[in-house]
Amino acid sequence: MSNNRSGIFIGGLMLGAAIGTLAGLLVAPRTGRETRKLVKKSANAIPELAEDITTSVQIQADRLSNSTLQNWDETIDRLRDAIAVGIDATQRESQNLNKKNTVDVSSTTNDTDPLTEKLERS
Repeated sequence: MSNNRSGIFIGGLMLGAAIGTLAGLLVAPRTGRETRKLVKKSANAIPELAEDITTSVQIQADRLSNSTLQNWDETIDRLRDAIAVGIDATQRESQNLNKKNTVDVSSTTNDTDPLTEKLERS
């Protein structure tokens, strides 16, 4: 993200320098002919400056895009791992519950409970 901010800052700095130069030329105490020559040179430099800014912005956009894709892939991998762990934990818990709910047949051979047996003995 800091790369994106630095690219924006550099682009803004270059644009500000171009605007400041143009304003300085218009206010400078020169003759009209000299000022027009300087303005013409500056105007001829604007396409080059715009190309530089465009290239800088494109580079920063590519970096941001690559960074975003990498972060997205890492997030997807972490989610897959978390889902796998969750499924595994759910299966283990289900098995534990099934074991607890399973009735031991050998312990239920006698249909009477201990209280009934005690009463019958009395």
